[in-house]
Amino acid sequence: MPLLKVEDISAGYSGQHVIESFSFHVNRGEIVSLLGPSGCGKTTALRAIAGFEPIDAGEILISQRLVSAPGMTVPPEERSIGMVFQDYALFPHLTITDNIAFGLRKKPPIDRKVQVEHLLDATGLTSMGNRYPHELSGGQQQRVALARALAPRPTLLLMDEPFSNLDVELRERLSVEVRDLLKSEGISGILVTHDQHEAFAVSDKVGVIRDGRIMQWDTPYNLYHEPNSRFVADFIGQGRFIAGVVRTPEVFETELGMLHGNRSCTQPVGSAVEVLIRPDDLVPDEHGEIEAVVKDKAFKGAEILYTLELPTGTRLLSLFPSHHDHHLGDSVRVRMEAEHLICFPGSD
Repeated sequence: MPLLKVEDISAGYSGQHVIESFSFHVNRGEIVSLLGPSGCGKTTALRAIAGFEPIDAGEILISQRLVSAPGMTVPPEERSIGMVFQDYALFPHLTITDNIAFGLRKKPPIDRKVQVEHLLDATGLTSMGNRYPHELSGGQQQRVALARALAPRPTLLLMDEPFSNLDVELRERLSVEVRDLLKSEGISGILVTHDQHEAFAVSDKVGVIRDGRIMQWDTPYNLYHEPNSRFVADFIGQGRFIAGVVRTPEVFETELGMLHGNRSCTQPVGSAVEVLIRPDDLVPDEHGEIEAVVKDKAFKGAEILYTLELPTGTRLLSLFPSHHDHHLGDSVRVRMEAEHLICFPGSD
């Protein structure tokens, strides 16, 4: 049985539903993300799971216990959950040790001490227990907030945009650290974020949300390579679409030639489609049959993301190793190397 079961819930404000027919589940030890643009309903869903918002339809179960249904809401403190917020919400007048121990007030002193010392060590804050929140960096404060939420050993940890106030490098590092910590502690987690890189780094499963509904619930790999809708394809990763015609369920005729994929297209043979081309589908090859002109470039350290223009004027993206340093206007050759070709209905 799943640890958390969200079954066909609806919730909102002033009679307007923010989320509707919203369903997913989280297994024990699993970390998932609710991913989507601002205003899509992901935070409302998290608040309903936490018990801060009532639901108008459906039900929420934690460890097979009904905690939310229309007209019935178990209080947050009785749900065995922990929460980490965007603004950390630390107590400024308490030391780091006392912040972490705040939820352990009913425990014997020796148990509190052991748990706090364990979490200080697990979060890399061993030498900082006597400091106050204002004496720590943003990343350190976020670790304290995480340790405080984990101290009572919750069944489920809920995280609402916890890294959004941090710089990109620190955000990426902390997200991996949080995943490792939750896995080592055996605690399930739900992350709410608008950042797909963050969601992919942390999660076993990701739900892509649009207008209060989950468009696709899947692994990060499948969301990237096999999006089930044009919205998911646009929202996840980078890519461009080219016009094509279905010749067989696995073959498309395009301006790049006949493209072969390993997934059957559901559109009828002969119909016009748009084929998704990811930057890693076009690889540099000095003997490649596809010639294109460099129109833009973005240096990414180990790689360079090039915008390439085909003779027809179509522009595609391609990732090159960073030592392939081409200039704007240069002519380059590439070849297609894609297994997961995804198509969507095009215009005839």
